[in-house]
Amino acid sequence: MASKTKRKVSTSAATAAPQANAALSRRFSTSADFNPDYTQVKAGLKRIAILAGSFLVILIVLSFVL
Repeated sequence: MASKTKRKVSTSAATAAPQANAALSRRFSTSADFNPDYTQVKAGLKRIAILAGSFLVILIVLSFVL
């Protein structure tokens, strides 16, 4: 088997990463930028609820008939 070698991480790159992440999180953390539109999701959930309710009613009616 081949021996495994460990990779060394330089300390200057490790300290620069948190500073860059902090700057990005401050810049993109405003709630005004993120405004999703859920109208299609609401319509889909409404359709699923109507179908589930109608299937449940059909099953209850069939249980009395059969």
